Amino acid sequence: MDTVTFAAFLHLVLAATLAPLLPGVINRVKAFFAGRTGPSLLQPYRDLARLLRKGTVFSPTTTGLFRLAPAAGLAVALVAVALVPAGGFPALVPFPGDFLLLVGLLALARFILILAALDTGSSFEGMGASREAAFAALSDPALLLGLAAAVRVSGESSLTGMMAAASAGVWWTALPALLLVLGSLLAVFLTENARIPVDDPNTHLELTMIHEVMVLDHSGPDLALIEYGVALRLWVFGSLIVGLATPSRAGVPPLAGFVGVLESAIARLRLQRVPQFLVGAVAFSVLALVLVLR
Repeated sequence: MDTVTFAAFLHLVLAATLAPLLPGVINRVKAFFAGRTGPSLLQPYRDLARLLRKGTVFSPTTTGLFRLAPAAGLAVALVAVALVPAGGFPALVPFPGDFLLLVGLLALARFILILAALDTGSSFEGMGASREAAFAALSDPALLLGLAAAVRVSGESSLTGMMAAASAGVWWTALPALLLVLGSLLAVFLTENARIPVDDPNTHLELTMIHEVMVLDHSGPDLALIEYGVALRLWVFGSLIVGLATPSRAGVPPLAGFVGVLESAIARLRLQRVPQFLVGAVAFSVLALVLVLR
């Protein structure tokens, strides 16, 4: 195994190990700004361990699809991690056009979760699934067009090459486009990971839940797999933003701290305002693409 392959494999191991730390960082920062001690940074690990020790309950209305969905979603998330470089580590399987596969994998993971929610036969979970699908129709174009603008500026069609070009200072020749792309990716990051101002993973208000309502029927190890997959998605989106924004590639945990500060400073949007928020993200990506194509 050569040095580059070993470093890429090490990144996959670190991502798999440290991803649950990200929700812990966010919650700890939010607790600090609220004047509370807050949970330990390791609380997400304890929650996963607790869920793994519990039994699993299945509704009689569900099929094998519901039982396979958590493991399938986690497998897709792990493949997505292997495509993204982070913290100076290269991706495990870089190739030209891998950003297209990444967008497709993220959409596939969401689709699997939506199918599992619909398989329960619950109108309540169906409501959450329909919201997730509606918002994805706007967040996916924002992500794809933003990455397309990054490809155009960097001259690289792989995520590893794109991040290397950003760290080499190529982006400084197109700083306005970079800022627009980062703004769009941040909006997608918050949307895809059910964070404020789009969703709040710490609340269970029936009429406003999106992600949480889709996993209500999951329990025990299955719920642990879903929550772990969510942490991996945080890592993937965070790696994209940090890799483009910082030449030093400082790592994803500082971004989690920034999200905690952001969620402490802003309120959740009304549900009917979320599409406007995402349309703004799409507009940012389109404008960035127009700037780099001139």
